[in-house]
Amino acid sequence: MPRYALLVEYDGRPFAGWQRQADQPSVQGAIEAALARLEPRDHTIAAAGRTDAGVHARGQVAQCDMDKDWDLFRLSEALNHHLKPLPVAIRQAARVSDDWHARFSAVERRYLFRLLMRRAPATLEAGQVWRVNHQLDIEAMREGAAHMIGLHDFTTFRSVMCQAKSPVKTLDDVSIDAVDGLGGPEIHFRLRARSFLHNQVRSIVGTLERVGTGAWEPDRVRTALDARTRSACGPVCPPHGLSLMGVGYPDDPFA
Repeated sequence: MPRYALLVEYDGRPFAGWQRQADQPSVQGAIEAALARLEPRDHTIAAAGRTDAGVHARGQVAQCDMDKDWDLFRLSEALNHHLKPLPVAIRQAARVSDDWHARFSAVERRYLFRLLMRRAPATLEAGQVWRVNHQLDIEAMREGAAHMIGLHDFTTFRSVMCQAKSPVKTLDDVSIDAVDGLGGPEIHFRLRARSFLHNQVRSIVGTLERVGTGAWEPDRVRTALDARTRSACGPVCPPHGLSLMGVGYPDDPFA
C-alpha cells in the first residue's frame, strides 16, 4: 500500500481537536471521511501532533496509506473537494517510504501563539488571537522565557492528563516579538522543540503573560519550573491564538 504524507492546514474552531472522537467533530475524522470517498473502506491516519480543541494548524503533517498509486496533485485536489465546506485544506501531498511516520520520523515541531493587545474586542481576528486589554513588558517576558530554554523537567507546564512517558523535554527556542497586526499591536510567541507535552505551549505562554503584566518577576518562572508541580504554573491561556506552524524531518517530504 503506497504511503503518502499530507501537509494540512485547518481552523481549529469547529473541531474538538485533531484526534478522532466518537461523538464530536475532529480534523482526523474529517480527513478520514474524505479518504473513504476516494477509496471506500475504513481509513486510519496519523499526524505529527494531536492539537487540542480550538488550536489551528498551518503546517500539520499527516500520513495515509492508499490502495493504489495516486498522482500527487489529483490526491490533494480530490481530498480538498470532499473536505468542503469544512475549514480543512490539504496544501500538498508527497509520496514517502513505507517506514516513514508523520509522528515518529519528525525531529522538530514549531508553534506560533498570537496575542493581541487592545481594549476593544477582536472581531475580524476573533478565534485567531488571544486578546488582552493591557500592555505587556516584552523584555521581562524574554527574561522569564530564557529560564525554560534547554533540557528540563516540564512537569509544572504540562496538563495532568498528559500521556507522555516522561516530562523531560528540550525546548530549543522561545522567541517573543512585537508585531504590528491588522487589528492592533500583537505579540508573537514562537516555540520550537523536537516534541511538546500536552498543554505545554499554552502553559508557557499563559505564565509569560503574567510576567509581562508585572504580576510575576521573571525569576519566578525558574522557581515554577524547579517546583515540578502543576500548581506552580501560571494560568493556561486559551487555545485560540495557537497554531502548529510546521514540522521538521531529516528529509523534507514536501521539498
